Amino acid sequence: MEEKLKTEVLKAHSVQMLRSHGSKFEVRFGEVIDIVDIENWDCSCKMWLLTGLPCCHAIAVLESYSRSPYDHCSRFVHAEMYQLAYADSINPIPSLERLMDIELDDGTILVTPPSTIRTPGRTKIRKVSDQIIEMATNITNMHIAIARPSAFCSHEVSKSSIAVFSSGVKGPSSAKLKSSSYITSTPLSSQNVKFSSLRFEKMITKAMSDSSDTKPLPGLPIDLRGKRAFIAGIADDNGYGWAIAKSLAAAGAEILVGTWVPALNIFETSLRRGKFDESRVLPDGSLMEIAKVYPLDAVYDTPEDVPEDVKANKRYAGSSKWTVKEVAESVKEDFGSIDILVHSLANGPEVSKPLLETSRYGYLAAISASSYSYVSLLQHFAPIMNPGGATISLTYIASERIIPGYGGGMSSAKAALESDTQVLAFEAGRKHGIRVNTISAGPLGSRAAKAIGFIDKMINYSIENAPVQKELSAEEVGNAAAFLASPLASAITGAVLYVDNGLNAMGVGVDSPAFKDLANH
Repeated sequence: MEEKLKTEVLKAHSVQMLRSHGSKFEVRFGEVIDIVDIENWDCSCKMWLLTGLPCCHAIAVLESYSRSPYDHCSRFVHAEMYQLAYADSINPIPSLERLMDIELDDGTILVTPPSTIRTPGRTKIRKVSDQIIEMATNITNMHIAIARPSAFCSHEVSKSSIAVFSSGVKGPSSAKLKSSSYITSTPLSSQNVKFSSLRFEKMITKAMSDSSDTKPLPGLPIDLRGKRAFIAGIADDNGYGWAIAKSLAAAGAEILVGTWVPALNIFETSLRRGKFDESRVLPDGSLMEIAKVYPLDAVYDTPEDVPEDVKANKRYAGSSKWTVKEVAESVKEDFGSIDILVHSLANGPEVSKPLLETSRYGYLAAISASSYSYVSLLQHFAPIMNPGGATISLTYIASERIIPGYGGGMSSAKAALESDTQVLAFEAGRKHGIRVNTISAGPLGSRAAKAIGFIDKMINYSIENAPVQKELSAEEVGNAAAFLASPLASAITGAVLYVDNGLNAMGVGVDSPAFKDLANH
């Protein structure tokens, strides 16, 4: 296999990179153009997937990012790896000369393992430098890879080095367990040694499972397996609602979505045609699955509240049972109960107007869609939420600070939302045993935020003035929501959690010329 990889490495020198989008790269080899997906270890030529070795197209991309192709060989096992994997075999070959447990002057242990196969399903325990490593090998198909910068160099694994163990599981009887261990590697100066002895200090093993596995994860994970979340207010794949759904899904939760009725058809079509596939990718490489999408207009609580002109509106044609009460009833009928409720809804028809110029209609519309809708959702969904559940909404710093341009009553709506969060935390906590919190998120350039008209300026202002000078990502807000929804936050309710790089703590804008000498102090 190494000869095949060497051949592909040589061919990679003739591969031309054309363009890239995320983890996907378009490359040309001769007259043929292929697409390389680095994140999923795949190429349109299918050689990478079929052989387990990166093709010349993939190698060209990897080398452009100073990555070794040996780090991306799912089926490539060379002598050093084989001997490393079975250093403490339970079936050693007596005639094979080896050195075991020889302690060096610096306290490390020199291991020269035999090349024998350990029986699948057996547990291996090795003590190395007072560290006990237990590896459950109930997986029928194990692949081992170790970072290696060139095809010809040997390695010494030291305290700071990394080895990656990944396992594929096949067959219905196999537990769906992924195990990964990390040890670092550095090249030796000599390139003439066929294999080198390896030093071990410690290994860290992490386990990840899907929602069907109930075995507790190690440490303090955000574990939402077996939980069901309803996220109200997702209409595309670039807002906070979508990011929260992804983080909850990554933690193991089942995802239900409520989408504004006029946007429902576009959202479902885009989802069905794969337009959101790139943004659906979870940390483990799988795609976020949405169990069901419900039409929802949270401005209306019951069918009796819907005006005739809205019922006759063609944008609502073809949809039914989309008021808050009806959606809650549909979710109960379909799934029985939920554990997590997310309010990602806001609308101010006159948001671009100063408050002094805002009409009563515009002001009340902002309060209705952005604040009372949270009260309504809790009224109807709390009865179907399991005890210990969590609800989360999204607010903004304009609730307590002056943000010129954030008008139309929206600042008042956010202030009401935060006040309601505290009252609802008490009432829903006592009556239903659920927690109520809100996240005050920093500015994000989502499609919904574009309606404000100056969102780009707010993002730049935040980068210049926040204690942490970087652009806030939707994923960071999603991860904060996953924490609030998890048992790790079981004692947190009635809180406003700021996720804004610390901008809320600032009293002045340090990008002002008046503070130019103090900005970096």
